[in-house]
Amino acid sequence: MDARRPPATSAHIEAESDAEAVTRWLGEYRASRQTQRAYRREAERLLLWLAEQGRGLGELRRHDLDAFETFLADPRPTERWIGPVRPREDPRWRPFRGPLSPASRRQSLVILQGMYAWLVEAGWVGHNPFRLMRDKRRRLDNRQGGIERYLERPLWDWFWAWLNRPLVADAMPRQRFERSRRRLVFGFAYLLAPRIGEMSAARMNDFVRREGRWWWRVVGKGDKAAQVPVPPDMLALLVAWREALGLPPHPASDDDGPLLRALDGARGLGDNRLYRLIRDAFGEAADALEAEQGDEARDATARLRQATPHWLRHTALTHQAQAGVELRYLAGTARHSRLDTTARYLHAEDEEWHRQQARHGLGVGSDEGRRTAAEDRDGAPESLY
Repeated sequence: MDARRPPATSAHIEAESDAEAVTRWLGEYRASRQTQRAYRREAERLLLWLAEQGRGLGELRRHDLDAFETFLADPRPTERWIGPVRPREDPRWRPFRGPLSPASRRQSLVILQGMYAWLVEAGWVGHNPFRLMRDKRRRLDNRQGGIERYLERPLWDWFWAWLNRPLVADAMPRQRFERSRRRLVFGFAYLLAPRIGEMSAARMNDFVRREGRWWWRVVGKGDKAAQVPVPPDMLALLVAWREALGLPPHPASDDDGPLLRALDGARGLGDNRLYRLIRDAFGEAADALEAEQGDEARDATARLRQATPHWLRHTALTHQAQAGVELRYLAGTARHSRLDTTARYLHAEDEEWHRQQARHGLGVGSDEGRRTAAEDRDGAPESLY
């Protein structure tokens, strides 16, 4: 009997193959399109990896998990597994954009652990190999001590100034449109901390005025509805963007058009297109910074090249925390159900700890270290880093 197809008496779902069983599991997340898409990606990678070995989900064992995590860190052969974003039906489509970071590998294991737990309950597989991991708490607990994937304030300030550099006088209409759209995309991401799917799904009339104040209505992760205050800078960006589209300054309640639009000014932007737009901007900015500051900005340039759209959400929440936004309001903007999740964006205690630790030195012969610490306290040099 095919190991990928359990006896009919043991299965509690209607499925004829591993792929169909996984589809049933994914159906449980139909209310959250973004979650479903992320889960499908991780499940598909595992199915393809197993298929290369002629095996199915029911044959995955504890020792396989180490090999699979190694594969996620370095999918080989590269031409078989890695490629740029393309439609799933395109023969050039590949499951990976590149090797996964430790955080992304951990997230993949978390998702697949949940999938196996469901498949065990469904009677499709006989056991959950993830439960045998001795260091399961460390490896599969997705909560982390702090957020590191964000742009520090000096780098963000440089990046935003770069985005706002004036165009040449004879710039084409398309260039002006794309510049205006970029400003809205990055301003929206930085000021309201949306997820990329929430950005691409946003409509004009999601921005509403109530008692003289503007709010952004959003249905986010877990199908949770929320309203987030719109700060003055975001409202100014929205007005400028609508002007570029030839629309009145403020959206009306019946204006259901997409917020972010393609070059025709009418069609919306899908997640993949928006992802590429953001990544392209980070790449161009990195090239510009490297050309202007060279080796002095090597670390900052590298971070821009690493940055993804989700870094913008982390950057927004981190900078709000650093600006003194109270934790309860920060959690409201982030739309976190747990305050300890939001607390990962608080770096003030780390900074104070570092300052106080700098008071502890080696004494004689440590003038250089004390001078360096004093320079750190007094401010950054004129260059970016």
